[in-house]
Amino acid sequence: MAEKVRICSVDDVAEGFPYAVNPAGFPALVVFQIANEIFVTGNLCTHGHALLSEGFQEGEVIECPLHGGAFDIRSGEPVALPCSERIPTYEAITENGEIFINASQRSGF
Repeated sequence: MAEKVRICSVDDVAEGFPYAVNPAGFPALVVFQIANEIFVTGNLCTHGHALLSEGFQEGEVIECPLHGGAFDIRSGEPVALPCSERIPTYEAITENGEIFINASQRSGF
C-alpha cells in the first residue's frame, strides 16, 4: 500500500467552503467537499496564480478570485476563460475522520 500524507480532518472541510492546506513536500493544496465527497486540487490558479481557496465554489466548480476563470473541481479542467490550463488533482483518501493524499502524487496529475 502506498504511503499516505495526512492533510486535514474531515471536520475542517464544509460544503461550499474551500479549505487551504500546505502539507510538507507538496505545493499549496485546497480541499473541497461536494455532496459528502472530498476532492483535493492545487491551490494556485494556472492563469493568474491567485489562491483558489479564496475563490467562490458553486457545486463542482471553483472560480478564481482574480479574473473569474473557473475549474472543474473533480477533473481540474478549466471551464471558464481566461483559464486554459488544468490545475493538478490529487486522490483524496478518507479514513477515521481524517483526509490523506497518496505521497507518490507529489507532483499531482
